[in-house]
Amino acid sequence: MKKSNRLLFCKPVKEDFERFYEIHSDPETNLFNPNGAMNFEMAEKAFTKMADHWKENGFGTWSIREKEDPEFIIGFGGLDHRLYGNETKLNLGYRFDKEYWGKGYATELAQNAIEFGLNELNKNEIFAIVRPKHLASIKVLEKSKMKLVDELNDVPNDENSLIYKIEK
Repeated sequence: MKKSNRLLFCKPVKEDFERFYEIHSDPETNLFNPNGAMNFEMAEKAFTKMADHWKENGFGTWSIREKEDPEFIIGFGGLDHRLYGNETKLNLGYRFDKEYWGKGYATELAQNAIEFGLNELNKNEIFAIVRPKHLASIKVLEKSKMKLVDELNDVPNDENSLIYKIEK
């Protein structure tokens, strides 16, 4: 488990799936996700993939909790390997329950995940991908000192996604 000022970052366990599904199946938390909200089957596959990433790499997406209420998961986020077109990159990603938006938690998670990746995992670079209209997430990435470096045509018949990067 890792800690920040207000948050706890925990390796997800199977009991966390219910909250994972609640958060990822909410249309509001997926406003900018071209794939939309997850159905149960999609969530099961994504949760299994998340667990497999932990087994294979020793790190991955955390379940995120407030220190003041350590039993309740408010979101999921961290670092994992993700395909950017045909290339696998170390990716920063997150999704929070909408009740916890606007509190600076995404920025706190992003900055801690970046510090973890660059210093503890000793990686040279971390990427993030964001939809161009997702201004709140763009602001989080910029506050976390990530720079816009490229675009990715990953959504047919729509604007390119933006690729952000930070280097050691």
